[in-house]
Amino acid sequence: MPRPIRVLAFPIVALVLAAGCAAPQEVVEVVERPAPPVTEAPPPPPDAGPALPAVPDAEVGRFDTGKMWTFDNPPKAYFAEAYGFQPDSAWFAKARLGALRFASYCSASFVSPRGLVLTNHHCARESIADVSRPGEDLLEEGFYAGDLTAERTVPELHVDQLLGIADVTDRVTTAARAVRGDDDKAQVIREKIAQIEREMSAEAKEADTTRFVEVVELYDGGRYAAYTFRRYGDVRLVMAPENRLGYFGGDADNFTYPRYSLDMALFRVYGPDDQPLATEHFFPWATEGVDEGEAVFVVGNPGSTSRLAPVSVLVYARDYELPQQLAALEARAAILKDYLDAHAGEEGDALDALRNTYFSVANTIKSTRGQLDGLRGPDLLPRRAAAETRFRAEVFARDSLRRAYGDAFRALEELQKSKEAVAPRQAAFTYFGTELGSHVLLRALYGWYHDTLKRRGLPTTDLAEVRKEALEVDNLPPEVERALIALRLREVRDVLGPADPTVRRLLGGAAPDSVAAQIVEGTALMDSTTFAQVLDSGYLGSGDPTVEVMNALAPLYFQLAQQQQSFANRQELLSADLARARFAVYGTDVPPDASFSLRLADGVVSGYTYNGTKAPAFTTFYGLYNHHHSHPSDDWRLPERWLTPPATFDLSTPLNLVTTADITGGNSGSPLLDKDLRLVGLVFDGNIESLPNTYLYTDEAARSIAVDARGILEALDDIYDADRIVLELTTGRLVSSEADADAAGSR
Repeated sequence: MPRPIRVLAFPIVALVLAAGCAAPQEVVEVVERPAPPVTEAPPPPPDAGPALPAVPDAEVGRFDTGKMWTFDNPPKAYFAEAYGFQPDSAWFAKARLGALRFASYCSASFVSPRGLVLTNHHCARESIADVSRPGEDLLEEGFYAGDLTAERTVPELHVDQLLGIADVTDRVTTAARAVRGDDDKAQVIREKIAQIEREMSAEAKEADTTRFVEVVELYDGGRYAAYTFRRYGDVRLVMAPENRLGYFGGDADNFTYPRYSLDMALFRVYGPDDQPLATEHFFPWATEGVDEGEAVFVVGNPGSTSRLAPVSVLVYARDYELPQQLAALEARAAILKDYLDAHAGEEGDALDALRNTYFSVANTIKSTRGQLDGLRGPDLLPRRAAAETRFRAEVFARDSLRRAYGDAFRALEELQKSKEAVAPRQAAFTYFGTELGSHVLLRALYGWYHDTLKRRGLPTTDLAEVRKEALEVDNLPPEVERALIALRLREVRDVLGPADPTVRRLLGGAAPDSVAAQIVEGTALMDSTTFAQVLDSGYLGSGDPTVEVMNALAPLYFQLAQQQQSFANRQELLSADLARARFAVYGTDVPPDASFSLRLADGVVSGYTYNGTKAPAFTTFYGLYNHHHSHPSDDWRLPERWLTPPATFDLSTPLNLVTTADITGGNSGSPLLDKDLRLVGLVFDGNIESLPNTYLYTDEAARSIAVDARGILEALDDIYDADRIVLELTTGRLVSSEADADAAGSR
């Protein structure tokens, strides 16, 4: 799957809320619109699905909440029960220290004693583009450094290694106990977390300047842990296959299985001495692979799940949040597709960037639709309701728990009604202020925001950070900008109504397409250079046609954002109360929801029944070539070097495999390991049946998909002639060139 696009481009909302959401009176007159009373909540959309049935006797599975175990509470007894072995502390330490967080969006691992790092090709796309030189198209052509000196430094790329975990729950929560009000309490918690991170990072850096500390929220705020990381900042690209192999099958095959993808890339970490890093902890390559039925383990950074969320929160997501996101994504994907279809066959950095954005949006659409289908299905919510009914009964059966936490269930249900009351208006601003919309309007919002905070006396250093973030917004083609601006204007008009004062101010009776064309033709914000000049000279006084647009939209947007933040603060605090009640009832046997923090997940290699047939546990290179010859689309077309493989290339080698291991977005690039912590595969996707696992883990047909370690080795050896890398992966021996590898013997 492509790496999900950043839908929250920059944290602009939080800073505006800190300064107040309204602009100075000399800038714009704010039209006051009190939020509708919660008693006037609109009915759910007609396609929202049936109301939640009361099915207290529905099946509740032992692992409905998943198997994303934390390293400070590993399930040793369960591993002994399920797999016949009980790993010791050294096993868990090696699993933790061999794993890596790849930048801020993927997972990875050390796979040799000299800093070699394995992750997915789709995680490496930006890095591959960043090291491409004039005249090169490494995404299309692939890359292999034949010797150490050819390994290319990736600017600003880093990988993080988790060194230690400390519980700081009491330090965080004690600070907020005496504070009244949800917003104030949430703010105190955020400030305390920032303080702990500063203090512990300063202490960690005294021992090693590469160390830093992040406080991770677990169990919806029921627990807080300080994670000490070591950051490696000199990371170099070693090998990446062609995009046609890394993304074989394109969007059509995304979230499906059987699959035939070589979604892998290799990097190397270098030390301060400019030499390959000596790594004590790494995962040796299992050249013989793994068999069906064997236990496997995934170590990575799953992004987000909602398996502990109350049912009322899931019903809101089903009826409002996900449908709004899906509609907005589909509209934006259509604009990008139309433009790319009109420029099919053309090349260039700008087009490559748009293609990557489109792939990411398409990926998010598929994921969102799968999650929504799960919530609308007949089984998921009743099963969650049955588990919640049992949990409530446990809480109300104990006087101390009932007094402390009994009201949280009702309060969360009432909060969802408040959210429902403003959800339709919120739809006008879905993905507003993000990279999933017009970049001209995003720049305009930054300009409005920058000048507003400047007039409010924000410190110069903070303004400089805002300016830096604003100038990171990329350019989009005029055709795309016109379509995206018109789309936003239509969304605002359709939600607020043509008679709304904001709509009249925006459109003045004109059509959204006409207004969008005038903005694109007259604005100085199409280009980053002229935008910088406007920003520095004062955006609000520039006379740019986007100023009136922002004067109309920004106050309402930030007003709604402030309301949404208040809802989020209250939901977070109430969810933390329920988490504490859950601890009292179940202890830590239930793992926390994913939070892009390091987890250990277990499972077995297993095929499954689907669509009236059987999906095999493994696919092979035979299937890769069969798809190439069976499909006329470019999505399945193999690159030139693959069309005439050498006689030594074994087509029966396993290429992809599926397991029941528990994963989600963020796990991309995670190592798949056997009991001996040898690498047997590389996680790169889940199947379509796994998408509802965001809310409830099942393993009947849901599967994680990985590139088989044997397939990677076969391709490196016989297709790419990467003998020095094959030697390093199979023996741990580092050689500096292909000539040295040939002399030593590659396998």
